[in-house]
Amino acid sequence: MTAKDALKNNIKFGKMITDAYLSDLSDAELFIRPAPGLNHVAWQLGHLISSAANLIAAAGGKPPALPPDFAACYTKETTTSDDPKKFHRKSDYLALLEAARTATCAAIDATPDADFAKPAPPEMRSYAPTVGDIFTLIGMHDTMHAGQWVALRRKLGKPVLI
Repeated sequence: MTAKDALKNNIKFGKMITDAYLSDLSDAELFIRPAPGLNHVAWQLGHLISSAANLIAAAGGKPPALPPDFAACYTKETTTSDDPKKFHRKSDYLALLEAARTATCAAIDATPDADFAKPAPPEMRSYAPTVGDIFTLIGMHDTMHAGQWVALRRKLGKPVLI
């Protein structure tokens, strides 16, 4: 297995977990907060998509096209909003997540092996010191949020998955 294979497998496993945990959640359920102080899944999905686009660009890749003003819906200032009209539909999130995964894998394939060790942009080095670390972060970011999705699933009485 090459480094590129390992990075793309990281994306694949994040997709498997995300797809499973979101599979039976309705649009309305995306706005239920798992616990006080936690962000609802709709906000988290938009955050994941916006973050992936920024990280892909920072790693030198071509991010997916996002709808106009998409990122503005998923900032620290919007975390307290529960208004579905200010966010997107589950089908939109799933399509954009898939576009981000495809763009990430294309960027990984286009990155010369030696470039994975190059420094990340200065503002990212505290949490992703290298280009390879940026791609690792993209792959694991979904799973970082999945714990909150499990809490929501338990709250809603959904079946245990994975």
